[in-house]
Amino acid sequence: MKIVFLDAATLGETPLDEIAALGDLVCYPFSSREEALERVVDCDVLIVNKIHVDEELLSRAPRLRLICETATGMNNIDLEAAASRGIPVRNAVGYSTESVVQTTFAHLLSLAGFSPYFDDCVKRGRYSAGKMFCDISHPYPELSGKTLGIIGMGTIGTRVASVADAFGMQVIYYSTSGTSHNRDYPSVSLEELLARADVVSVHAPLNAHTAGLIGAAELRRMKPSAFLLNLGRGGIVDEAALAEAVDAGVIAGAALDVYVSEPLPADSPLLHVRHPERFRFTPHIAWASREALHRLVHQVAENIRGAGL
Repeated sequence: MKIVFLDAATLGETPLDEIAALGDLVCYPFSSREEALERVVDCDVLIVNKIHVDEELLSRAPRLRLICETATGMNNIDLEAAASRGIPVRNAVGYSTESVVQTTFAHLLSLAGFSPYFDDCVKRGRYSAGKMFCDISHPYPELSGKTLGIIGMGTIGTRVASVADAFGMQVIYYSTSGTSHNRDYPSVSLEELLARADVVSVHAPLNAHTAGLIGAAELRRMKPSAFLLNLGRGGIVDEAALAEAVDAGVIAGAALDVYVSEPLPADSPLLHVRHPERFRFTPHIAWASREALHRLVHQVAENIRGAGL
């Protein structure tokens, strides 16, 4: 059984031994469109992360019996085309919950605690050159007693809520699907969440309900002291509107791990703001802790084993 991984570099140096033990594993760091069409010709199992799998690519893979997505989202795969050919598609779920939650609070604590400022104060010698035992110029807010508004109360959103509990925060949420299935926390309208929350944290998938959900009008409904975090998908938040709102003090700050275009274009308005200190950015790494990557590889191997090929 030949297993072809078209964009293996997306998993970094994570060992793939568990997958390799299941067949003849061939890994390509990256594959252009033309290369992908050539490399699937004789594969039985196809593994992809961001490579687009459509009717044309499937037509070049007559032996293909299984597609494994090394992520939860499968927007890059034409599921109908695969189904029409009788090819099952398996994704990975739940592997990154803890890493996304950790990154969420890393961003929040950095924003609320002015972490870069204080770190710079010590490292650049301002603290050593001062006359006081502390730098009292940036009193920071406590999270305890503040309201966290979660957009998307799935597995990750629920875990974020439980950590917020430990900080003494009050949690409310907006259900993007309209189901409001979580009974442990109050479900509110988007308008109410934006108006009440001291922190708005996005943990929703990108779909018809969430695309463009947070724009200029929604940002104006938030408190001037509030922070916006997006660790869901880039298309949920209008990036230009967010850059303008944070720069103008409409809200106090924002942190993003996901973007409309990835990698983030050099001309993005997010990279040309007047107040970069009000922003925190990470390059779509919330899913990629060491442990999460190992869990992901194990899930892919389990998906292959479970297919009974």
